[in-house]
Amino acid sequence: MEIQVCFSIFFYNHSGKYINDSWTSQSLLVVILGIIVCAFILFANSLVMVAIIINRGFHYPIYYLLGNLAAADLFAGASYLYLMFHTGPWTKKLSKPQWFLRQGLIDTSLTASVVNLLAVAVERHQTIFTMQLHSKMSNRRVTLLILGIWLVALLMGLIPSMGWHCLCDVENCSIMAPLYSRSYLVFWAVLNLVTFTIMVVVYLRIFLYVRRKSQRMSQHTTQTKHKETVVSLMKTVTMILGAFVICWTPGLVILLVDGLEAGKSVLIVEKYFLVLAECNSLINPIIYSLRDKEMLSTFKRILCCLCRRGGVQGSASSVRFDTLRQEVLSESSSNDHGFVHVS
Repeated sequence: MEIQVCFSIFFYNHSGKYINDSWTSQSLLVVILGIIVCAFILFANSLVMVAIIINRGFHYPIYYLLGNLAAADLFAGASYLYLMFHTGPWTKKLSKPQWFLRQGLIDTSLTASVVNLLAVAVERHQTIFTMQLHSKMSNRRVTLLILGIWLVALLMGLIPSMGWHCLCDVENCSIMAPLYSRSYLVFWAVLNLVTFTIMVVVYLRIFLYVRRKSQRMSQHTTQTKHKETVVSLMKTVTMILGAFVICWTPGLVILLVDGLEAGKSVLIVEKYFLVLAECNSLINPIIYSLRDKEMLSTFKRILCCLCRRGGVQGSASSVRFDTLRQEVLSESSSNDHGFVHVS
């Protein structure tokens, strides 16, 4: 263990990111607040996943992908929780595998979120350009897509520990992540920033198309409701994307700056940008609640069932949405592809 401790101290001292020997009041406050935020992240995203599972009105590809995004946020919350118990003076006790595990969990959660958002963008592009709300993608294809997302995320999280590090090239070590290679940070940051840009372009193209298409649509009741439904869901998804870009871009930029050897100034804002990125995993459930009255209604029903302790068995059958009834009526009257209204 002493060899491992000296091992980590060497790389941190070399990078100039010194580890305190004892806890400071500020460090303890950050850890306590971090644990509290993580607890809310785990609870809120679990709520989203349960809501999507138990309600048949959400059994469509877009909601499965949003549920997978909640799973990525849940994983991020667990990753940050692990980080909170392996930071500060505790960092000195980390072995090499433990240190790479700590960083790899964060990398995996971010990659899962990014790739999932890209999948959502592609799904929205495919459906909106045919003015549908839900794609015809089968459950099998959605399952394979979700498995593929996590496979890519896991691979990105493992790359540094598999060899793309600086253990044999100390001069190329990062300052923020002293065992990571600067070249890997540049690669990872640029890859994610490019992905963000692609998603923004895709959504911009979708919005321009929807606006142009809407202007040509007649004022028929079904078409008007269809248009409002499509635009409403698009706004929700775009808010999720916007929050993700706002919360993660500063951190990715600072990683890019670190990779380009900008100096120790990155350490000044490092913790603040990490907290901002952590908050993103809590923002998404809030967006669901504010934008989707049906999701909020489901949350309330689930919480009521949990409080009663005896109503859990009936929750799956009792949770029904007005939108589901609207969908049935719509299908019987106008064959409107089973649209679900999103408030």
